[in-house]
Amino acid sequence: MVKETIRVYARVKPVGRRQQAGSYSVDNEEHLPSLEITVPRDLADGFINNKQESYKFKFQKIFDQEAKQDVIFDSIAKPVAECVLSGYNGTIFAYGQTGSGKTFTITGGAERYSDRGIIPRTLSYIFDQLQKDSSKVYTTHVSYLEIYNECGYDLLDPRHEASRMEDLPKVTIMEDSDQNIHLKNLSLLQATNEEEALNLLFLGDTNRMIAETPTNQASSRSHCIFTIYISSKEPGSATIRRSKLHLVDLAGSERVAKTGIGGHLLTEAKYINLSLHYLEQVIIALAEKNRSHIPYRNSMMTSVLRDSLGGNCMTTMIATLAMDKRNIDESISTCRFAQRVALIKNEAVLNEEIDPRLMIVQLKKEIRDLKDELALVTGKQRMSELSQEELLQLDELIQTFLKDRDPDSSLDVGADMRKIKYCFVHMKQIINHPMTSGKKLFSQDISEEKKHNEELEKLKGLLQQRDNEINILVTMLKKEKNKARDALSQLNAAYADLTILKQSPSMSLEESQSPSRYFSLEEAKVFSSSIPRSPFLSRATGEKLSLGCQEAFEVFKQDHADSITIENNKQLLKQRFDEAKCLGEKLNEVRNKINHLKGKIIQRQIQRAALAVSNRSEELGFDLVEENLRMQIEEEKKSYKRVYSCFKGLKVEIEHLQLLMEKLKMKVQKDFEVWWSAEAKKIQVQQEKPEMVTSPNTATVYPQFIRSLQHLSPISFSDFNRDSSYEDPAVKNNSITFGNPTSKIRTPPSSSTSIPLTGDSQADADILAFIKARQNILQKKGLGNK
Repeated sequence: MVKETIRVYARVKPVGRRQQAGSYSVDNEEHLPSLEITVPRDLADGFINNKQESYKFKFQKIFDQEAKQDVIFDSIAKPVAECVLSGYNGTIFAYGQTGSGKTFTITGGAERYSDRGIIPRTLSYIFDQLQKDSSKVYTTHVSYLEIYNECGYDLLDPRHEASRMEDLPKVTIMEDSDQNIHLKNLSLLQATNEEEALNLLFLGDTNRMIAETPTNQASSRSHCIFTIYISSKEPGSATIRRSKLHLVDLAGSERVAKTGIGGHLLTEAKYINLSLHYLEQVIIALAEKNRSHIPYRNSMMTSVLRDSLGGNCMTTMIATLAMDKRNIDESISTCRFAQRVALIKNEAVLNEEIDPRLMIVQLKKEIRDLKDELALVTGKQRMSELSQEELLQLDELIQTFLKDRDPDSSLDVGADMRKIKYCFVHMKQIINHPMTSGKKLFSQDISEEKKHNEELEKLKGLLQQRDNEINILVTMLKKEKNKARDALSQLNAAYADLTILKQSPSMSLEESQSPSRYFSLEEAKVFSSSIPRSPFLSRATGEKLSLGCQEAFEVFKQDHADSITIENNKQLLKQRFDEAKCLGEKLNEVRNKINHLKGKIIQRQIQRAALAVSNRSEELGFDLVEENLRMQIEEEKKSYKRVYSCFKGLKVEIEHLQLLMEKLKMKVQKDFEVWWSAEAKKIQVQQEKPEMVTSPNTATVYPQFIRSLQHLSPISFSDFNRDSSYEDPAVKNNSITFGNPTSKIRTPPSSSTSIPLTGDSQADADILAFIKARQNILQKKGLGNK
């Protein structure tokens, strides 16, 4: 058992260019480093001001703004990972306000390989140590839990991409009689190597809830707990060591009055602050002496981390601080919280248990040995049941004993409990049935009882078989019912689409044969509802984007802030591939050279053997040439190992760069989803304004936008002019006129271009959304007035 307090570290986030740095100092000369924060006097509070100006806090270690990610891992996470490999539970969690660098410390950045956080570095260290230790058999599993608005979700659930969050099964907490916490609906996936574990981490980070706030462009809106489970066992031993490591990224606290957020972000902030408030209540209760009740059950996060806070765990906390003047009060609150956490004592115990399967094997072996010893003493091999001959002998002994009139006679059956029990049962049967022969009655009862038991076992087996068949049939019926329901819904949808196509009188033959030419309103609704969780360019339904939407995405991707990072990563990845190719060629060259040297040694040995046969009288001495060849082989082997280690490091870096590029691409896709849906909603709102709408069948736009659309989109306006020949004369005079959105002045009919619409409200909305999106793209690139 290891008793120690929670270790608390502090990390200061670098101050941005536009931020004004606060006044603080770090003193590393004392036994425990101290951080002193100075709050300047505010003249608005008056001449007499008794507010405290200087605050001093002590930590295990303080990492200033220049601290690198590898230093953070070596000082904080590496000791905890070593304890976990030894069989102790461990927890590392980051605490601080929003935007102070918690996610960067725990998970890492997505731009450079050196920005890897604690989680990927810990995975790499653990699997490296497992490969080096061959004395034990290790098994590793991974889980990723997200707590969003006090509801738990499994980030490794494959249904995240195809379902909305509210449709996913929630992770619930269950507690056994020993007050151990079990999480229902949380998947536990096995990871056999570092690559599989990093892929699971990347999958969970992709499904995590993030949003843009005034203080952080990519703010985490949920608490996330990444857990590594390790079990180890020595070959032939019945003892198993089980340990787990929680790596916790808490959502940041924020003051709503300062950030000014509202709507859905405000609801998220309320849940975040409430859960952090319950965490602080647990910390205060644990720090107090003689406290009988600890409120773990107030929130889901404190329930999951019950062992980490005052239990069987070695816990470490990282306080992330933003030392700009605007956030100096929140940094002081974080330091105060860290001082309270440092008072909590944990009792970590080595987690060992007996493997029940090995225990059964050992007990069976012990029983077999005892039977052999008993047979050695008695001289007979004892079976589990009495044989027929032994039963007849016992019946004769019992009959002789009952017929003997001598009161001193005895029934001697030996030191065998099976025979003693049989005699007692037999005597009982004779006493209960005195009118019949004990022997016949007992043998008949024994045979009937055996028959009944056999029939009962057969019926039980048959009943279990029928139950299994019924369950399988019920499952198959449910699957077929769901398939039939899906097929019926698809037929209904297809029939509805066919009805709409037949009812549109002004749709041309070309449009009816290519329904995917435009982005329909129903597709826009499905697209907008799938924004938070599903990728945009690889939908589960397999539908294709319209040409306008694809063009808009290409322009948006070029103007995105992460495009430079993606290109840099591409160049770096190409460079690493070239380096890996060169190293592979060098490895092949060294291997061929080693084989060539080995061949020379074999030839030299054959020559010396032939020479020894021919000159029998002479003794051959030490061969200097062969020794030189062996030394060259050793040098080449050292070179091979050195190049192979470099090649292995390049492989890990290439895999990480590929994951980073995939993550950046998905971020660009999600940003485009949000932007495109916002533009579509703006067009729908403008369509509903009465002063903008005069008729439903034609639209009037600026000629410069017509020319820009002809230049950007493959759907030229000659297509629209061709479609105008199918226009209904009854509605020819109806039109929708759009003015310049910046000046809100209508254009005269002589200077505008008329676009005939299809008569279908969904197709009309797509055309207008397409024109509006092109207009916004041109204005963004500064081409709106050219």
